[in-house]
Amino acid sequence: MCKFKQALTVVVLIIFSFGAIADDFDDGVEAIGRKDYSAAFVKFKKAATQNNTEAQYRVGLMYELGAGVLQDYDEAVRWYRLAAANGSVKAYMGLGVMYDNGQGVKQNYTEAVHWYRLAAANNNKRAQTNLGAMYSNGTGLMQDFVKAHMWFNLAAIEGDEKALKNRDYMATVMSTQQIAEAQKLARECQSRNFKNCD
Repeated sequence: MCKFKQALTVVVLIIFSFGAIADDFDDGVEAIGRKDYSAAFVKFKKAATQNNTEAQYRVGLMYELGAGVLQDYDEAVRWYRLAAANGSVKAYMGLGVMYDNGQGVKQNYTEAVHWYRLAAANNNKRAQTNLGAMYSNGTGLMQDFVKAHMWFNLAAIEGDEKALKNRDYMATVMSTQQIAEAQKLARECQSRNFKNCD
């Protein structure tokens, strides 16, 4: 009977700790709604230290933007890495931007492409747009107008206005065959749920 009580106590403690994590995160969201960024940061950080992935991402974002805390790119990268290790698509995107801009890390376009690809494979339209730009300019990988058009097209389908403009511009410097190939690749990518598109 004693072991049963111990097991029950552990289960109850786990349930209450998850509730506390959720409460801290929810309190952070409410503070954002009030534009009380300092309070939001405190609540998100508390939830983040208890392995809440979305809170880890938001702490990184707040460090990146200097919202509710002094701007600190090194800390932003650290928190993005924690969230990315837990599968946060937004953190993949955040790391891509940090490597692309050389903020908190040494600028590394190849590494930026890596993180953009992970986010794009999860249908993140901003990452798809950024990948299109990387292909268009040959930044961090070989220049490829067909793949640039494909990524811009995929993001445009999701409603990204910048991607739409970039896709339309790319079409002016591509042959009819290249455009057809890019459209075919975009359809195939969609049919595979954005996996193995690159």
